[in-house]
Amino acid sequence: MDATVENALAEVGGRLKRVRMERGVTLAALSEATGISKSTLSRLEGGQRKPSLELLLPIAQAHQVPLDELVGAPEVGDPRIRMVPRKLPHMTVVPLTRQPGGLQAYKMILPARREPPELMTHEGYEWFYVLSGRVRLRLADHDLELGTGEAAEFDCRLPHWFGGAGGAAEVLSLFGPQGERMHVRARSKARDAR
Repeated sequence: MDATVENALAEVGGRLKRVRMERGVTLAALSEATGISKSTLSRLEGGQRKPSLELLLPIAQAHQVPLDELVGAPEVGDPRIRMVPRKLPHMTVVPLTRQPGGLQAYKMILPARREPPELMTHEGYEWFYVLSGRVRLRLADHDLELGTGEAAEFDCRLPHWFGGAGGAAEVLSLFGPQGERMHVRARSKARDAR
């Protein structure tokens, strides 16, 4: 058996338990919803019972999740992006691209912050668009506030920080680790004259 498949099967028990716990469902309640005995469910979660479709399908149905989420099926040619949020100390980041390196896209949820932390610098170039709320951007000597529909672009080697201003905010962020810049096409004069 392929090592990828073996690893996916070995992790099924932990995934089953995690999904059940996240939903606050007891083994007894899941047993009642699926018709699978509590002992079988317990053995599945503990890795003592090999998962099968006859067991996994009713569990996926009871939790209302796709089967591949329960089994961690290897992604092969699937164009969908699995948006798995990552909670960081001062924001939640949802990666929108899968490939490592190159230009990366993120949705960021920024909670309100009164005082920004120390400004930071790193390689790369950042562009972000405010989807909702207001964002405070500290960039070198500038202290700006951007509203919904506004965008900012800057070289990350400049000391910077951004976060929610006066409430939570959401931004779409494009980050180029090698210093790639966004290229926005301007409308032609002929089109503006209409």
